Parts: sequence; C-alpha cells; structure tokens
Amino acid sequence: MMNPSLFRRTGTVLCAAMLMAGCSTVTADTPTPGLAGSAWVLSSLAGQPVPADAPPTLRFADGRIQGSDGCNRYNAPYALVDGRLQVGPGGVATRMACPESVARQAAAFQAALQQARGYRVDGPSLRLFDAAGLLMMTLSAQATGLAGTGWQVLAYNNGRQAVVSLAAGTRMSLAFLPDGRVSGSGGCNRYSGGYVVDGDKISIGPLAATRMACAEPEGVMAQESAFLRALESAATLHHEDHRLELRTASGGLAATLELAIAKTP
Repeated sequence: MMNPSLFRRTGTVLCAAMLMAGCSTVTADTPTPGLAGSAWVLSSLAGQPVPADAPPTLRFADGRIQGSDGCNRYNAPYALVDGRLQVGPGGVATRMACPESVARQAAAFQAALQQARGYRVDGPSLRLFDAAGLLMMTLSAQATGLAGTGWQVLAYNNGRQAVVSLAAGTRMSLAFLPDGRVSGSGGCNRYSGGYVVDGDKISIGPLAATRMACAEPEGVMAQESAFLRALESAATLHHEDHRLELRTASGGLAATLELAIAKTP
C-alpha cells in the first residue's frame, strides 16, 4: 500500500519502534458499529499527538479506504470479517517527496494501518488495534458538512484540459453559506449563486458576478472566468479535513481548495 521508496527512506524497524513506544493494552473486543461511509482524522499515533497542520486522514467507502497519510494520498481495499479489520493487499499511493519528519510519520501511519485488525468506535473517536489487541492509533470523526465553511482556491480547471495553479499575486475564494448559497471572490469580482449537496454529489450555480474590470495582474479576468465555469461544472465532491476537491461528472478535477474558515459549532 505504501510505496516502497518511502518505506526504504524511513525503515520498517523505525516504524515498529515508533508504534510500540506508546501502545496501550486496551483490547478491542467490544462490538462496535460498522465503518462504511465514515471519515476520520488522525489524532494520536502510538500514543503520541499528531501535528495539526496536515494530519493523516482515513475514509471508508465502497469497500476501500482512502485518504492522505500526511505526505501522499493512498487507496486500498479493506474488509470486515467476523468483526476483524483487514486492510489490503492491492493498495496504491502517490509518490510525492516530503520532509523527513513528515515522511516518518506517514510511514508509521501506513505501517499501523497495515497491521490493524481490531477497531472500536466510541462516539466521535475510532480506535484501531493490532492482532494482540494493542492500541495503535486514535482518530477523530471528520466533519463532512460544507455549510458555514470557507475555502481558498489552490488550483482550477482552465477549460483547456489542464488543472492549473493561480496566477502569481491573485487569490480566489469560495464560501458555502448556511442558506444554500455560495459566495466568494474570483480574484477581481465577487460572485454568488446557489448550491445543493446530496452525499458526494454537488451542483453549483448558476453563478452571477459583479462587473468590475481588472487589468492587473495580467490574465486575472480570464482566470476568473475559467474558475467560475469550473465551479459550475462540479458534479461530485471529496471533502477531507482541510482539503476539498470538486470534480466533473466525468471525474475530471474542477477545483482543489484548502480550508480557510472552519464551520462554527
């Protein structure tokens, strides 16, 4: 599941040492709810807290787990047999290089995930245990609703079969309002419109924007127009902690966004 080069950089011995250093002897015999459709964010690994800037995430959907290990994205099959969790084989992961400390945590998380056999859901927490019943990691339930959240745009589909980052010196935003409307900045003009979310399905628009002309930086108007078209093309969403992906009906990436304003309780 984890790509071999990352394991080589980190070392399985190091992973095992990290995992065993803080394990408790809590068992996982208590019957718990199923995992399908749930989404989680790592809060502690081997008894140690996890940095909040890019924590690993875990989602259970359609017989697969997926998410980010804090460095790379991963996807693998899983099964629940007689109340026991089995991850893989047959997983895949991206191979982006990350700082050593991030890569170490990512490898430890992946190793723990591979060894997980038991689980327990305690309200907003998910605990994963190894075959001996030792606690390996604790995860917190991820808020999945969009209403009341605000996002900064990282990349968008420019309408020419390419996903591009924003032009230097520009910012674009997207806010999901509680009344079923979106609003934000396209880099020059303010825009607004309606949105509907049904599970992982989303529709946005039609969108209306103010009509201010902006000459600087060069290309900002074209960028804004392409971004608004990309938003209106969104058909599905993937929301994972601090990251949001909007995709078209054909699966193409419409926009990638980063959380700027979390939903208030």
